[in-house]
Amino acid sequence: MTYSGKSVAFHTLGCKLNFSETSTIARAFYDNGFQKKSFDEVADVYVINTCSVTENADKECKQIVNKAMALNNQAFIAVIGCYAQLKPNEISNIPGVDVVLGATEKFKLLNYVHFAEKSKHAIVHNCEIEDADFFVSSYSLGDRTRSFLKVQDGCDYSCTFCTIPLARGKSRSDSIENVIANAEKIASQGVKEIVLTGVNIGDFGYSEAPQQNKRKSKPVNFLDLIKRLDDVNLIERFRISSIEPNLLSDDIIDFVANSKKFAPHFHIPLQSGSNKILKQMKRRYLRELYVERISKIKELMPHACIGVDVIVGFPGETESDFLETYKFLNELNISYLHVFTYSERANTPALQMTNVVAITERKRRNKMLRVLSAKKLRFFYESQLGQTRKVLFEKAEKSGIITGFSDNYIKVNAPMSEYISNTIYELKFNKIDAEGNVLVNESITVLK
Repeated sequence: MTYSGKSVAFHTLGCKLNFSETSTIARAFYDNGFQKKSFDEVADVYVINTCSVTENADKECKQIVNKAMALNNQAFIAVIGCYAQLKPNEISNIPGVDVVLGATEKFKLLNYVHFAEKSKHAIVHNCEIEDADFFVSSYSLGDRTRSFLKVQDGCDYSCTFCTIPLARGKSRSDSIENVIANAEKIASQGVKEIVLTGVNIGDFGYSEAPQQNKRKSKPVNFLDLIKRLDDVNLIERFRISSIEPNLLSDDIIDFVANSKKFAPHFHIPLQSGSNKILKQMKRRYLRELYVERISKIKELMPHACIGVDVIVGFPGETESDFLETYKFLNELNISYLHVFTYSERANTPALQMTNVVAITERKRRNKMLRVLSAKKLRFFYESQLGQTRKVLFEKAEKSGIITGFSDNYIKVNAPMSEYISNTIYELKFNKIDAEGNVLVNESITVLK
């Protein structure tokens, strides 16, 4: 069945992995005759891909549904993804929602779309999370410059604050052959950069339908994958989205340091600089290992950009614990922070923990670390002035100015003269503007 004349709009919450999956679902709609619309336009179908990490996910979901209903109160509205898996009944009670699809059904969304009169009660199809034991390849297209390529899904870890294993199931991966094939498809569309995404990509290697008693060894691992990707033609560079410190081996760091295409950019979750809190979170490392990883990267790649995830206000985090984290991060040779304020999640062990930190205190700690992050980023940018790096420009941000990112993830502004879209240039960093962007002033010469 084709849907010529019908239109669809998508809204994605959360991570790069969600964006890769939304894009894949959207292509199925377009291939069946749907016209693409933005979420600000009147459409026949609205799809909301949700996130379980987002704070106030229920409130945010309601607001987006209300926005769609205000545009077209007869539209078919589907809510899919992680939050739909975790809280399907709450979502089904939001006025206007027609279908709620969890982890196993979201890629079959097209089968559920109908244009009959809106019903009072949404259809719900979530699953027992143990049934989410298969892998669906996904990648984003539409941005000519960069694509998010899903290589792994699910997680076997049991961090006490996290709902992702409940929303996405066990760790499982695509095959290396399929990843290579998808990378080549992306390259054929003119995309220059691919970002590898997943829930826990360092755990790459488990195939579909993982059985608990067969998970002691993997036929391939993440290092095998990136070695193969390094030889893919037409893609100029690959970027690793995020990788756990206990899975970021010396061999992976060595490989990236000598790679033809992998960017000197790492995003490594820390969550806390206090070993006491790390143990309560059930993280699989202590701060000493984290220091080793940062030191190894900077030894081989002094120019590398290193981002850090950190959570403030975890239950039991005293002022002393927080200051220990602050001091640890302040002394660490990192480039920026992604700071998350702890929020309670249903069905997580942390919800039962005592010594809850007051909301006002969580916000204060968050602000302190965000200020520290800005200082760290400025220091990193200043350390790169006078250096020449490869920059992939993306779009015009304001009159006469083009913005892009270097291989080591520095945001760069340059004059628009002689600009060729989606092309890599080799440029010298001159100065930092008032908004914190690096500027290049010399005439641009094409590198590739």
